[in-house]
Amino acid sequence: MHSYELMPYEIVKAYGAKELGDDELLAVFIRTGTKDENAVSVANRILNSFPERNLLGLCHIPWRELMKIPGIGEVKAIRLKCLAELAGRISKAEAKKGLRFDRPDTVWRYYKESLRHEERERVLLIMLDQKLQLIADAVLSIGTIRESVLSPRELFLTALGEKAVQIMLLHNHPSGDPEPSRADLEITERVRMLGAMMEIPLVDHIIIGDKTYCSMRENGYFNENVYPAG
Repeated sequence: MHSYELMPYEIVKAYGAKELGDDELLAVFIRTGTKDENAVSVANRILNSFPERNLLGLCHIPWRELMKIPGIGEVKAIRLKCLAELAGRISKAEAKKGLRFDRPDTVWRYYKESLRHEERERVLLIMLDQKLQLIADAVLSIGTIRESVLSPRELFLTALGEKAVQIMLLHNHPSGDPEPSRADLEITERVRMLGAMMEIPLVDHIIIGDKTYCSMRENGYFNENVYPAG
């Protein structure tokens, strides 16, 4: 290994990891380059392959696509995808502390990056306490690009298992348009009615599109508004 490939390590030891650039951070996990390029140069190739040239690209690129970049084999590609997943989980764990889902845009900001690039619909159940704080979430179904299948029975069994006091539904539209479909409206009304009967009210159903969302409660698809004023 050339001495300049050790630079990120030396920077961390002397100044801390916060002093590393994105390319240098990636280089630490790539470890080695090719016979013509060091690890930092390979890291720059990775960043340059993303439209916005930032580390968020790692969350969305398939690991097999990473292997098309010179210097990235199967092991390195999988290592980088695991790094992106780890970073995402740490970020969500940190964001979860004291988080209250009292506004739909808060829900959207928390989940948008993990859902808006999905090619198939994912339906999430968000389980909340009395203060609209997040207890847990769960993937209820993964559908085709056209539709997803949701079981109200499974939904409420999951909510009861987590001792949820209130629930939300959340899913993405791969088309990018968050406007609810007829099926969305029907399942939402069914869950809302069942939730009222079981005293586990459905607070909202939020659909995530591309850089936008639709709160079905905010947009008048529910009869009453449970979001706090202001």
